[in-house]
Formats: sequence, structure tokens, C-alpha cells
Amino acid sequence: MRILVLGSGAREHAIIWKLKQSPLVTKIYCAPGNAGIGQIAELVDVVPTDVRGVVGFALRERVDLVVVGPEGPLAAGVADALEEERIPVFGPHRNAALLEASKAFAKEFMHRHGVPTARYAVFTAPEQLEARAFLRHVNYPAVIKADGLAAGKGVIIVETEAEALDTMDDIFSRRVFGEAGARIVIEEFMDGEEASVFAMTDGIDYDVLATAQDHKRLLDGDRGKNTGGMGAYAPAKIATDEVMAQVRKEIIEPVLKGLREENRIYRGVLYCGLMIRNNRARVVEFNVRFGDPEAEVVIPLLEGDFADLLLRCATGKLKEVLPLKNFDACAVTIVITSQGYPESYETGKLIEGLDAFDQKKEIEEGVVVFHAATKLDEHDKVVTSGGRVLAVTAVGYGDELKTTITTAYNAVAQIGFDGAYYRSDIGSKALPKT
Repeated sequence: MRILVLGSGAREHAIIWKLKQSPLVTKIYCAPGNAGIGQIAELVDVVPTDVRGVVGFALRERVDLVVVGPEGPLAAGVADALEEERIPVFGPHRNAALLEASKAFAKEFMHRHGVPTARYAVFTAPEQLEARAFLRHVNYPAVIKADGLAAGKGVIIVETEAEALDTMDDIFSRRVFGEAGARIVIEEFMDGEEASVFAMTDGIDYDVLATAQDHKRLLDGDRGKNTGGMGAYAPAKIATDEVMAQVRKEIIEPVLKGLREENRIYRGVLYCGLMIRNNRARVVEFNVRFGDPEAEVVIPLLEGDFADLLLRCATGKLKEVLPLKNFDACAVTIVITSQGYPESYETGKLIEGLDAFDQKKEIEEGVVVFHAATKLDEHDKVVTSGGRVLAVTAVGYGDELKTTITTAYNAVAQIGFDGAYYRSDIGSKALPKT
């Protein structure tokens, strides 16, 4: 198989790292990739959201499967265009990708199909007076979301009416999210503990991967600004067997059925961001691709041939390899960021200590460093190129989460660059309280 992976982050590095272990794979391209991905795949100068460019490259290079990492290309319709050329693609069509591309659509879809979620209201910029009146009567804290794609930063928790009004002005008047903020969703704040569930599907059949728990806030103790994710662990202990039975019956299956009824082709992975309280789950959000950094912990735990699995999802043949199996193991990933992230930060910082970690080794008890925002400088040295720089992932057999956390942090301590920052409590909420 010749495979093209779209994207440039640690999620895509984890996907390619797993694909490399398949005996079916003969060649992997990545557009555009990063310095770490460049060690195990051929980097190509194609913009993932350039639909014509992606299709043209796939045709020229006789690509057998395209795997879409980020949400942008899916919202742009890359899956539709590839399927028109009969190129299998792991990722949903554009009208199904609205589950992530439009938070208003997602809420309305869940309402139509009886999927449990928070109560909500949707407002456009011309409806600011109505929105202001609505905000006078909501219970605080509340949540305000920009409708469109905002790189994981379009969700704001507001504690007071004054804060809510200022946030609405940021979105509508100061346009901090650009076109993504043309509409807003105001919804009730859901209390509980978050978990991420990934359903691999060909649109009809499905099964779930290991559950995970992301850490969105910048600072220890889940304080500070929202980020794209500061770390994750798997499996998430809050997602009990009872919770997962409810998630299958009341969330995943109604969503897939609703997509089919509305003629929205969905072949890929459905990310269900959940809030769990009293052993019941409600949907916070859907993503139409692997989460990041959750991908870095759920993909290493998956048994079997990853390339075969993705191709079967893309071609409607998933049933033949169900049920999916996971290793009897746990995984932890620690994200190292640039100083100043998620706001302004400097790039081009030399990263030291990477030589101790082999990018090519297969699943085993140990550590793999997935690159998120790295590049090679003029001296072929690896330097930082963004906010979230590395995802340091440790895998430990059995239920030894505490030991695996220690392994991950010991690895983090061997890596450094000027201004490197990371949380020190990833996974701690899953440990017994002492």
C-alpha cells in the first residue's frame, strides 16, 4: 500500500508511526509533516486544504489510501473529491464533517436524533440584542462557543454575565475568531469529568478504541487558559463499562444512524468528547478525526494491522475485522510547549535530548517522542516551529498507570529547549487519592 497522510502534528506522527508497523505498507507520504515525521516518511509540499493539490498528488503517485489528520481538509471537502476519483479516504464527507466544522449544526443534529448534550441557544451577529437578553437569564458559569473551526480555542467558559457580554463582543465585534465567530452557541455548563471516546467506523459498523482523558487547561490543577491539549492518558478510568454501554446505545449508534438517514457519508473515526457525571455521559463536542493529544495514547494501545483497519473503514469492510482489540497496557503523553503558548511565543529554539529516543521502534514498554511543531534549521538541527512542540509518550503494560506516568516524566526531563513548558500533573486525577 502507498499511503498519503495529511497533517503536520503529533497526531499525524503517531498515525504514521503505527502505519509503518504494517507489512502491507510500502510507501508513506506526509503533507506537509514535520522534522520527526521526516525520519519515517517522505515529506511532500502539498497544502492539506488544497483539495485539487491533494487529489492531483494522490493520482500522480498512485496512492492507495489517504488518511486525513486535521479537520480543515475534511471541512474543505477533500474526502468528497478523493472519492470522486475512486481513491479510498479515511475521513468523512464535507456534509458529515459539519459535526465538527459547525457547533450549531452539531447541537441541532444531536437535538434531532436524541443524543444527550447540554441545553443551548444559537445567535448570529445581527441577533446580539436577543443574545444579550438571553445572557441575563442563564445560570453561570456558562459556555460560549464560536460556531466554526477555531483551532481548539473557540470555547470560552464564562463565570458572570459581564464576562459573557465581553466574550460576545470579542467574537462579534472584535472578531477574534474571524469567520468562525459568525455565529455563537451559548450552552449550559456541564459539571463532571471529561473523557474522549473514538469510534472507528465505515458508516455502518463500528467499534471503539481505548478511552482517553485529555488535559485542556494550560496549568496544573486544570487552571489557566484553554489549549489544544497539554497531555492525555489512556484508558480513562471514568469511562466505566456501564458508561460505555450508554455511550454506544445513546450516542454513537444514534449518530451513525442519523448520518445515514441524512445521507452524510462518514467513513473514519468519530471522536466523542464527553462529560461524565453519576455514571452518565453527555456530549460536549464531536470531532471528525483523531483528537490530539489523545491519538498519541490510543493509537499505540491498538492491536493489529493499523493500515488494514484504516483501509477497511475507508472501503466499507470494517465488519470483517471486528471486534477491535487493545493491548493490556496503559499510555501517557506529556505535551511540551513553547513559552507563551497558547498566546504569543517564539520559534526556532534548538531542541536537545531527542537522540536518546528512537523514532522507528515498535510498540513496547518504553517511550516514543512524537513531534508536533518541529522543523530542521539550516544546519539540519531540530528546532521548534510552533506552540505545542513535542508529545512525549510512554507505554506501560497492565494497569501500572503511576509507573507509566513516571516513565513519561523521566523522558521529558531528558529533553529541553529554551522556554520549554509542560504540566506536571498529567494523569494524576486517575490515581488513587492519598
